[in-house]
Amino acid sequence: MPDDARPPTRRLMLLRHGKSAWPGGVADHRRPLAGRGRKAAPAIGAFMALQELIPDLALVSTARRAQETWELVAEAFPHKVDARDAVAIYDVAAKAMIDVIRKVEPAVEKLMLVGHNPGMAELALLLAGGGDEAALARLHEKFPTAGLAVIDFTVEQWSEIAPGTGRLVQFVTPRILDDGT
Repeated sequence: MPDDARPPTRRLMLLRHGKSAWPGGVADHRRPLAGRGRKAAPAIGAFMALQELIPDLALVSTARRAQETWELVAEAFPHKVDARDAVAIYDVAAKAMIDVIRKVEPAVEKLMLVGHNPGMAELALLLAGGGDEAALARLHEKFPTAGLAVIDFTVEQWSEIAPGTGRLVQFVTPRILDDGT
């Protein structure tokens, strides 16, 4: 393939849900966002809108805290984004999430997953074979609540992604946004 005929880039955005509350007697799947999560999610959404990090499709864990995070993030976008409930990304390992991503239709160029740790951190580290060195170092330290990893792939369709083939473009956390760094 000539250099000028490279396959299109696919962009994967991994968003960990905002900080959740721990109310007594509430099952894990039904835990809501805490105040800190309700503050962080719109800030991440505003950042995404400003940086034009708007997905074509969002796959959102069915857990209440992930759903609430998505709703608050999506309010910042200039247009409605197609979102689908994704029970298959709740409380699973990174390799299971790769299987979900590989099934996404080729028309989707920018995909977002809204999910949970430790799977989100594992997935970001598994897929990012290079990229922004400072962002990679922060990612290796911690993937905090409402953290956003942006990973690009030079593939024609999602079914082609594989461990180590992505390039970490950005890793943003609420603390970074608060610090302005």
